[in-house]
Amino acid sequence: MAKERDPHELGSDEVRWRCDLSRFGFKTTDDLNPCQVLIGQDRALSSLKLGFGVRETGYNIFVSGEVGVGRTTAVRRLLEERKGRGKPPEDLCYVNNFREPDRPRLLVFPAGRGCAFRDAMEEVVVNLKRNLPQIFEAPDYRERRKQTIEKLKEEERERIKQFEKKVEGSGFALVQVQAGPIPRPVLMPLVAGNAIEIDQLENLVEAGKFSAEDLKKIRETLGTLQAEMENLSRDVRKVERRIREEIDRLDRNATMPLIKETVDEVRKEFPEENVFEYLDEAAESILEELDRFREQPAEAASPLQELTGDRTKDEFLEYQVNVIVDNSETKGSPVIFETSPTYKNLFGMVERFRDLRGVEHTNFTQIRAGSLLHVNGGFLVLNAMDVLAEPGVYQTLKRNLRNKVTEIQSQEWILGPTTTLKPEPIPLSVKVVLIGTESIYRLLLLRDEDFSKVFKVKAEFDNAIELNDENLMNVICFVKKKCNDDGLLPFEREAVEEIIETAMRMSGRTGKISTRFDDLADLVRESSFWAVQEGKKLVERRHVAQALEHQVYRTNLIENRFQERIAQGTILLDVSGRKIGQVNALALYDLGDHTFGIPARVSATVAMGRSGVVNIEREARLSGATHDKGVLILAGYLRRKYAQDKPLTMTASLAFEQNYSGVDGDSASSAEAYAILSALAQLPIRQDLAVTGSINQAGEVQPIGGVNEKVEGFFDACRARGISGTQGVLIPDRNVPDLMLRHDVAKAVEEGKFHIYAHRSVDEGIALLSGVQAGELLPGGGYPEESVNFRVNRRLLDLAQKIRNFAPPKPTE
Repeated sequence: MAKERDPHELGSDEVRWRCDLSRFGFKTTDDLNPCQVLIGQDRALSSLKLGFGVRETGYNIFVSGEVGVGRTTAVRRLLEERKGRGKPPEDLCYVNNFREPDRPRLLVFPAGRGCAFRDAMEEVVVNLKRNLPQIFEAPDYRERRKQTIEKLKEEERERIKQFEKKVEGSGFALVQVQAGPIPRPVLMPLVAGNAIEIDQLENLVEAGKFSAEDLKKIRETLGTLQAEMENLSRDVRKVERRIREEIDRLDRNATMPLIKETVDEVRKEFPEENVFEYLDEAAESILEELDRFREQPAEAASPLQELTGDRTKDEFLEYQVNVIVDNSETKGSPVIFETSPTYKNLFGMVERFRDLRGVEHTNFTQIRAGSLLHVNGGFLVLNAMDVLAEPGVYQTLKRNLRNKVTEIQSQEWILGPTTTLKPEPIPLSVKVVLIGTESIYRLLLLRDEDFSKVFKVKAEFDNAIELNDENLMNVICFVKKKCNDDGLLPFEREAVEEIIETAMRMSGRTGKISTRFDDLADLVRESSFWAVQEGKKLVERRHVAQALEHQVYRTNLIENRFQERIAQGTILLDVSGRKIGQVNALALYDLGDHTFGIPARVSATVAMGRSGVVNIEREARLSGATHDKGVLILAGYLRRKYAQDKPLTMTASLAFEQNYSGVDGDSASSAEAYAILSALAQLPIRQDLAVTGSINQAGEVQPIGGVNEKVEGFFDACRARGISGTQGVLIPDRNVPDLMLRHDVAKAVEEGKFHIYAHRSVDEGIALLSGVQAGELLPGGGYPEESVNFRVNRRLLDLAQKIRNFAPPKPTE
């Protein structure tokens, strides 16, 4: 006669959900069309469409969700759908500011016109270099220039002749004396027809050969003549200055029509107002720099200049146009996925070059735009973690978006002699999409008061979607798309069922499928690999299972070490028999790339005292806050249930045996409760059962996370020690829908070799573990004879009485 199954025990159909795709009518993925839709993220897609559509300030988008749920793919696909829409943004150019050269001027043109303006200005320079020298070489110009110079020179020569006559009539001569590289005229008196220096005359006076009276007259005449000669020199310099002014006036009058005609051609082609002002300044600068156009073009830069990057003497540099953003090939609003958002790449920079003396230089032609300007008028997609990791990037990005303007800055950290520029700010109209995790979003929301004003739209991607036929079909077609995109083998229907069952387990929720499509795509690729290794033409279910096993194998070295120590007995663990005050709890380890469960022994001792429940882990500073809370809730449960008619006078010590690295979480609070109740009631607990679940102060068992990994961890430990057929796990009743156990564990449950029990309360759990009914509270108070609660209550009464007997006597009056 078959043994009747415990009502709390789960059947094999309750521990693993089986996917059946037969109703979809396909045998292999070759019978399907690839998935062309974004699967199950309607909330996020709706938010993205809103953010893309609203152009007002602040409607930038933060896309949140776990890595691998398709955030970037969704953004890319939606932006591709908008490809070609809208008007291409304007071209941006920097030109020389002739009034303030350190503040380059910004010129804005319709898309494609920036390069045309650059070419037009280059043509202006080329035309003037070719035509202006012809004006200067024209006979008419040369004759007028000659006449102007001769007229003024004649006046100069006449003044000099008159002065020379006066000098000669005064008994003096003008003698050219070499003083340095340039000779200069010197006045000398004539004595006997010879020019003599004044110092020689003084010697003759001393020798008595020349009268002192005559020397005095000569000195007076010399002073008068020198004064006149200085006035004459000033007048000569004025004449030279007049000559230059007249020549400049002549040059301007001669060249102005050509310059005006050349510049006006550009003015007609580019009628923008700010261009007119620039062209006026450029024309005036050309008129002031006519000598540069008069000369023949300078020779090419020497090899040494090319080698050292000496670009300080670029010919006609000030008339060049630096097109920093060219949208001539842009169709509609631009889109950029910036994968390396450094400060330079995002905001641009002013490059520098070093001259032969080692001095840093720059000019407006060295201004370079970043992604923010190249995508101006469009959409810029960034990874939040990358943005936050780069110094100064997030704050500058936020400031630019808030002010709707950006500035390209010089590198302020350069030491030594250098030149700096402050280019004119650029109006900004860009939609930024920041992709990150929910934790980054919360951090920015709490720590940055401007974040919610700049990123008003949150597009939140769920990590799981509803299990319905539409989503199932989309996942099936996703497998087909991966096969097509990566050239993989087609999948049999049973193999696809295994993938969907895996997606269900990954979600960790009832009736949900995980949206971690990156992980599912990896599973599809690896399953195909194992099928190819066998020389198969189709991927079968076992190949998917093999891929899953190998994924675990690559990352479960630490788990294997734990299981080896359990098998060797290094980690003390009983999987059979009964013990008082000892329970097998289940701990969860999350290593990032692998999560697994390991059984851990929880022990409790009870004695007289008033300390209540003592958490040894806390005393040893190995307990986390959540575990501390769980123990405090356990103490609250004991007081609520057993201390209504007496004081709870006991000291109960709880410990995780062989725990040296810390413990956190409250999922062991039910196991700790059973260990204390066992110690109080002196009832042995089954060691072939492990327990998981947290409790509240009413004694209800609450659901926990990682239920599958915890059950599998105890199963592996039992298998290492030897399966007896009675072993199993107690889980919270509310975790039953979350069960998606491995195939081997589900098979053991089906064969009756391993058992899963669900319980709702501490009373149900202690009854399953001890084999003794917990006992309901009777109407008149107390509990049924020999029930667990009766024994616990009796023990607590006994401890209270004993501690009262040991109390010191009250002092007499």
